[in-house]
Amino acid sequence: MDYTTIIGLVSAALTTGAYVPQAVKTWRTRRTGDLSLSMFSMVFLGTVGWLAYGLLKDDLPIILANTMTLGTSFVILFFKVKEVQEGRRNR
Repeated sequence: MDYTTIIGLVSAALTTGAYVPQAVKTWRTRRTGDLSLSMFSMVFLGTVGWLAYGLLKDDLPIILANTMTLGTSFVILFFKVKEVQEGRRNR
């Protein structure tokens, strides 16, 4: 493994890992009131694009980072959409 791949993997771990605490907190509390639906929707869609790009380029750091980010951002986005829908029903 060359140093470029190692830099990519470390960077991927750090940027992807940044979502883990928020996803865990969201999973535990089931609350997302202060989180932006549009921001997490954009992150999710952008991550899908980056994952597709990584697969097309066969780039391991991009594939791994975006697979993990897709999972954590999906958890957050799922609970955000659920909270928004519940808020609309309770009006």
